[in-house]
Amino acid sequence: MFKKLVITGVAVTMLMNAGCSVVMASKQPSKKNTTMLNAGIPRSLVVAEFGAPVISEIKEGKRYEIYTFVQGYSTASKVGRAFWHGAADVATVGLWEIIGTPTETVFNGKKMSYEIFFDQNDNVESYKLLTLEQPAVKQATIKNDDVMSIVQ
Repeated sequence: MFKKLVITGVAVTMLMNAGCSVVMASKQPSKKNTTMLNAGIPRSLVVAEFGAPVISEIKEGKRYEIYTFVQGYSTASKVGRAFWHGAADVATVGLWEIIGTPTETVFNGKKMSYEIFFDQNDNVESYKLLTLEQPAVKQATIKNDDVMSIVQ
């Protein structure tokens, strides 16, 4: 009886989970056109492509803004991934979801930020991709003598 209950539970879970990776692949964020970002481009085009800035202020008489967005995938890439997940689901009778769903959870785009200065006419004057390069983590070591001096 218990074995039948477990098998039924697993089957119901697989049926409810079937297709999740297909849906997730098709709903991944779209790719932003970062190549359009050049000196002289109007601010309105930047806002249309990247969305509203997270910071907007005036520095040295010029508009300074930071745009943050998730760089997604092209339509062809999303369709191809969704098709692959669907075919793998059918071929494995839904077992592919054990691999496909976590995969789509991990590959959900890359967060990017750009710092942009605009001139008096609200055209791009300069821009810079902001990155956070973290130093390698060093593990602290404590010697036995140090511990003994702390305890005393």
